[in-house]
Amino acid sequence: MLNCNFYNPSILYANIKKGRIKVNGIGVVKTQPNIAIISLGVVTENKNLEVAQGENAEISTKVINGLKDMGIPNKDISTKNYTIEPQYDYVEGKQIFRGYKVTNILNVTIRDINRVGEIIDTSVKNGVNVIDNIKFTIDNMSTYYSKALNLAVKDAMRKAVEIGNTLKVNVNEIPTSIVEESYEEIIPQATMVKMYSSSTPIMPGEINITAKIESIFNYSSYMY
Repeated sequence: MLNCNFYNPSILYANIKKGRIKVNGIGVVKTQPNIAIISLGVVTENKNLEVAQGENAEISTKVINGLKDMGIPNKDISTKNYTIEPQYDYVEGKQIFRGYKVTNILNVTIRDINRVGEIIDTSVKNGVNVIDNIKFTIDNMSTYYSKALNLAVKDAMRKAVEIGNTLKVNVNEIPTSIVEESYEEIIPQATMVKMYSSSTPIMPGEINITAKIESIFNYSSYMY
């Protein structure tokens, strides 16, 4: 009987196991803000609606002119909210009309965050009696997000390779699909402390820009 031994690739690789690994990647970029957006409000009350509106308009105009005098352009000042509300007192279960409350909230973008405290203090002197919100952000967010997205992809690739090494399988480091899951901008709350000898100090903190992806990698193992 003739016994022939020969190399047969189809036999050698007959038991190839293939599969997929789903991995989440996260990338975080930290940066300092360069823009502040503040909401400054003027609230007036009077039994006569026209008087309440007139007083509010006069003070709001003074506030806006003050902002312009400090170098804030028109494009960075906008009306966020304007409301008129009747106010009531309740005496012995009865509703008694007290007057009208007029609220004008302005959104102001400040492109020099070192001046935030100064601008708030001057606006308060000009008649602002509500500071609704202070938000710090950056004007080139897309640039930082692209960096975070790049880090998220690299994070997913690293995880896939680590999983493959643990399972002792060969992982294709190029993902077959990538799904952008979410974008997150973590903005710290501003800290305000009133100081009577200087402008209100504002501490902007640091912004964290986070990108999250879901990616799928192919892997294979060879059973000889």
